[in-house]
Amino acid sequence: MTQAFILGAGLGTRLQPLTHHLPKPLIPVFNRPLAQFSLDHCLRSGLSDFAINTHHLPDEWQAAFPDQTYAEAPLSFFFEKDILETGGGLKNIENFLKGEPLLIYNGDILTNIDLDALISHHKASGNVATLALRSSGANTNIALQDEKVIDLRHARGIHPGTHQFTGIYIVQPEMLDLIPAGEKISVVPAFLELAEAGKLGGLVLDDGYWLDLGERESYLDVHQMEGIGQRIHPDATISPDATVERSTVGPGCVIEAGAVVKDSVLWANTHILSAAHLRRCIVYSSTPVTGSHENADL
Repeated sequence: MTQAFILGAGLGTRLQPLTHHLPKPLIPVFNRPLAQFSLDHCLRSGLSDFAINTHHLPDEWQAAFPDQTYAEAPLSFFFEKDILETGGGLKNIENFLKGEPLLIYNGDILTNIDLDALISHHKASGNVATLALRSSGANTNIALQDEKVIDLRHARGIHPGTHQFTGIYIVQPEMLDLIPAGEKISVVPAFLELAEAGKLGGLVLDDGYWLDLGERESYLDVHQMEGIGQRIHPDATISPDATVERSTVGPGCVIEAGAVVKDSVLWANTHILSAAHLRRCIVYSSTPVTGSHENADL
């Protein structure tokens, strides 16, 4: 098993205005594109050939990966003129598959769950698809019984749900036979067919962290965690008379003397003037920032 599919075509509406400038999987997290964390996670488990679907701001993907590789692994981009959703996007890469299982990875999550355990479980299970699950979360709408998913979103009327879906799963190539070609369609109808046939598995992976970065608050909160990435980029210029606390500062940033920056994220090449006082702000524009701001996107 060597192939993975990173879902990158979403509009990222919950993260606007940030996603007016970058696709959601390319927003900086500890000064790296979020997608790099997903790719690194897959590479550590031996996945080395990647498909990525795009739609919103596709040129930004080309700028991020100009030679269509990452850590020497090939990246195949599949542009969707019209968003095909999760099922249609998967069907659209059918020619990418080499007759082996495929790992699918949502592009707006940050996690270190055990992919090796998921891969091993799937291979031994005989399932057509296996979902990586958490036993708690904000949206526990997957009903799991004896390592089989028996209902999703209560669509089969069996159970409203017991577990949180992580957005990571593995499918056999035959699952694509359940998805019509050329249609905008969710993957859920195919999952429901497999659940009815007893061929949709689930593995609970509660160790490690799992974060959905699809909303502003979760994006800010992840930058309060330790040990995930670089907080202050070496190419940032911060006056010794500035106050910077619990904040992430990108390359090319300038923070002038007297500025106060707390619990905030500054993207590359932003400029914080001496009179600025920021708390829980995201600064993404090259326009110099002054004044007092709290919970603002600037």
